[in-house]
Amino acid sequence: MKNLLLHRVGPRGHADHGWLDTWRTFSSGNNSDPDRMHFGALRVLNDDTVGPGMGFGTHAQVIEAEDVQVMSSGTGITHSERARDHDKPVHFRQIWAIPRESNVAPRYDQMTLPAGPDDALRTIISPDPNASGLWMHQDAWFLLGHFVGPVHFTYAPQRAGNGVYTFLIEGEASVAGQELQRRDGLGIQGEEAIDIQMGSHGGQLLLIDVPMDLN
Repeated sequence: MKNLLLHRVGPRGHADHGWLDTWRTFSSGNNSDPDRMHFGALRVLNDDTVGPGMGFGTHAQVIEAEDVQVMSSGTGITHSERARDHDKPVHFRQIWAIPRESNVAPRYDQMTLPAGPDDALRTIISPDPNASGLWMHQDAWFLLGHFVGPVHFTYAPQRAGNGVYTFLIEGEASVAGQELQRRDGLGIQGEEAIDIQMGSHGGQLLLIDVPMDLN
């Protein structure tokens, strides 16, 4: 049976720490909502903006526009985030997934996506270290599409028992019969093929294909 979990942009959790302005799809910190704790292995999906020249520092690894970075904290890792430019903020999405195993070796990996629209979904993260893109310690797939027009397609989960969380970064779309606006999210379970129709002006869509059973 199809099961939908709709997260509109408005009720997202929000915190402004001065140096960090964050909008949270799922509950964290003082923002507690039992209906927004997680979607299967997907635990955090934040829209973060770090103020110009602000953050907290440790290393100097730079993430440019269109970059994707994967981090496995594993047995322990030191991490920092800082806006490199002192005259403009940096905006990015921070996403956490619950791993399938604990105490793995800590690691970073990073890639740059091709610039411009491609009118198709591109796998950017998967469980396979030998596949193109990045990999992670979970049976999860992250796909990103940048569309210029009203593209229509279907998506099938990569693995039996997985659910799919769609996050509309930009534009308008209809996903599994639900009309989505910019920054809306929709979790879908029990669907073999998910119908997706991008709006007349296209947009940018993130699909997160994750295990629903964490046992």
